[in-house]
This record gives sequence, structure tokens and C-alpha cells, in this order.
Amino acid sequence: MITPVDFTTFMRNYQDMVFSTAIRLVGNEAQAEDISQEVFLKAFQHWESLQTSVTAGGWLKTVTTNLSLNYLTRYRNRWRFFSEFRRTDDAGSDSDEPEVEFASPDNFLTGVDAGERRSWVEHALAKLPDHQRVPLILFHYEDMPYDEIAKKLGISLAKVKTDILRARAALAQILARSGTKHETFNS
Repeated sequence: MITPVDFTTFMRNYQDMVFSTAIRLVGNEAQAEDISQEVFLKAFQHWESLQTSVTAGGWLKTVTTNLSLNYLTRYRNRWRFFSEFRRTDDAGSDSDEPEVEFASPDNFLTGVDAGERRSWVEHALAKLPDHQRVPLILFHYEDMPYDEIAKKLGISLAKVKTDILRARAALAQILARSGTKHETFNS
């Protein structure tokens, strides 16, 4: 017999993790809330096995990730992947792109507390296009290997690696601009 108190406690324990996973992937607060509700409806349906499971958190994260990816593929316009287009510059190919350089952790955002830094990263992630944000989050936040990401998203392994590389570069640029604004505002 399911007691409402037990399930309510379960929801409270996992609601932040479920919502933060969904918002990172879909980039839309209202949709992340809907996905979170759907995740907990599924959890309620499986409550008998979840209430004693040591892997309940992993199950919730997997369901949240899958529902978020379903949303992205079902309800948004088909993704147009930047890496599928050819460059039209003099080189005619993007195979010689320079490597991405990241700021040194020793001097990047020095003096910014962890909470503010996390807020900047979340804000920067939200600015990335879906085709870059989603693989980056699956790789870094969900610890999925490249091949599994490719399989889940239905794209090539090379595309996953390219999108993650470009997402890191774009994220570094966004954060660098945020760091410059931070220094300017605090001067």
C-alpha cells in the first residue's frame, strides 16, 4: 500500500535533481516542469519497486533524460546541425579548425564564489543551441560515453564529438564574456 507521506518524501528528495536534469536538456523552465511531473507520475506507477530500490535516483535520472530527449525530438523543429553545413570561406573545409583553448582554472573567474560560477555556467548552457547543449550535458552531467550519446540522439559518433567540441568552445566564449562583465561591474 502506497502511503502519500512516503511518496511525498521521495518526491521532495529527488525533485531538484529531476528538474535540473530536465532544464539543462530542454532549456525551457515550463517544459522542464512538465517533464518533472511526468517523471514523478511514472515513479508513482512504479512506486512498489522504487520505494526500496537503491537505484531509484538513477532510474529517475534515466527517465528524465529520456523524456527530455523525446521532447526535443518530438516537439521542436528538426534540429539543423551546424556541422552538417560546409563552410564557404577560402579554405572550403572545416577540417583545419584551430583547437579550442580554455582559460586556465587558476585565473578564470577568480574571486567568484561557487554559487555564482554555477549560475553563470547554467546561464551560458541555456544560450547554447540544442544540438550543442544536449550532447554536452549528456557527456558532462550524465556521464554518457560518446557512442551512447550518438545512439540516443540518432547521429554519428563524429557528429557527437564535433558538437561537444563546438559547445565547449562556445561555452568558454560565453563564460569569458561573463567574466569580463563581472570584472567591469565590480571595478
